[in-house]
Amino acid sequence: MARDVLFMLKEDFPDGDGLPYFCPDCANITGVLSYFPKLRHTLDIRYVDFPAPRTEIVNFIGKDHQNCPVLVLDKAPPMDALGFLTGQSEGRCFISGAKAIAKFWSHVYGVSRPH
Repeated sequence: MARDVLFMLKEDFPDGDGLPYFCPDCANITGVLSYFPKLRHTLDIRYVDFPAPRTEIVNFIGKDHQNCPVLVLDKAPPMDALGFLTGQSEGRCFISGAKAIAKFWSHVYGVSRPH
């Protein structure tokens, strides 16, 4: 059974000054997943390295859409959820950003909405 694929950055990635960083949006989504563990069972969660190109994401939705977190939908969403999409590429629909993803999950899976 195919599932939506959630791409998130791995923690402790070096950037610029070489110090370790984390992605605040990915940390936010990690928190949402801990609040609602049932979501983990509906997703294929993949962690990618910070440096671009992020080949695994590129293979799904192209080189112009490598931001994380990004939720790549297995199939087109129901008509009443089309407004949650942030893009479409390579024949796939996707949602970028923590707040947009959380709002989509709220609508589709009935979990609480972000405030």
